[in-house]
Amino acid sequence: MNMNFSHNRTGRFIPVSVLTIIFMSILADCTAQYRPYLFFREDWKEIPAAIPVTQDHVASKDLILGLYGPGADSIKKSNHDAPVDDPYYIWSGLCVGNWAVTLKNPKSYVDLTGYAKIVWRSKQSGLRCLYPLLKLADGTWLVGTQGDCVSRDWRVTEFNVMDLNWYTLNIKSVAEMKPVRDPDLSRVDEIGFTDLMPGGASDACSRLDWIEVYGKAVPR
Repeated sequence: MNMNFSHNRTGRFIPVSVLTIIFMSILADCTAQYRPYLFFREDWKEIPAAIPVTQDHVASKDLILGLYGPGADSIKKSNHDAPVDDPYYIWSGLCVGNWAVTLKNPKSYVDLTGYAKIVWRSKQSGLRCLYPLLKLADGTWLVGTQGDCVSRDWRVTEFNVMDLNWYTLNIKSVAEMKPVRDPDLSRVDEIGFTDLMPGGASDACSRLDWIEVYGKAVPR
């Protein structure tokens, strides 16, 4: 059997087939770097329900909770004993006005350009659609135009941030204002979600089990 060989600096010969495997492994590792790593995941603590949800319910020690809007004091961290697989989740059903929930890492902004993603598990009822929400380092608030709408069961939704369009957001009223073209997402301060509506009990509400953000950390 014929086999080609190459030699290294020690003078030892290495089969070309082995060099090919090594080269392909290095290439695969390098090309994977264009996809950002997990910046954060929040899944909420498995402790008794509360109105409103508080910092004590945030599972990650690296994240700070933000609540906004006229419905902020009615955002619930909910859970039910039955069914037995019911998650611990954010629930908007009692919100008397529009609301928003955000999370931030006090040590790092996040770069959501390129192949950044926002992924969550949620379930909406009625006419509710859950939208991704951003606060930029310069104080600008944005809400995405792509929503996660009604579902009879929990489902995982993935947003490719580069595919999203945005509106500026009035954070006091949690209402969209005007479209923004190509905002600079290289330094994002807070990331969250809203359905831009008050709650309507169990038949008209939003629920979020967990959220993941994939982006590049940027020191503050």
